[in-house]
Amino acid sequence: MARSDIAEVRKLSDGDITTQIDGTRRELFTLRFEQATRRLENPHRFKAARIKLAQLLTVQTERQRSAAS
Repeated sequence: MARSDIAEVRKLSDGDITTQIDGTRRELFTLRFEQATRRLENPHRFKAARIKLAQLLTVQTERQRSAAS
């Protein structure tokens, strides 16, 4: 899984960002579950998922703050 560029995330609509945030959180939950049951084959997916979630949340927060002001 390649890391996405923040510019690509900024092109998404608000609804798409919310959907991807939910999906990424679900993915992290699944990865933690697989790690606990020792079925996780690629532990590097944690870092990629956390980075993606951080980018999505950053863009969401930026948009909320710009809409509020």
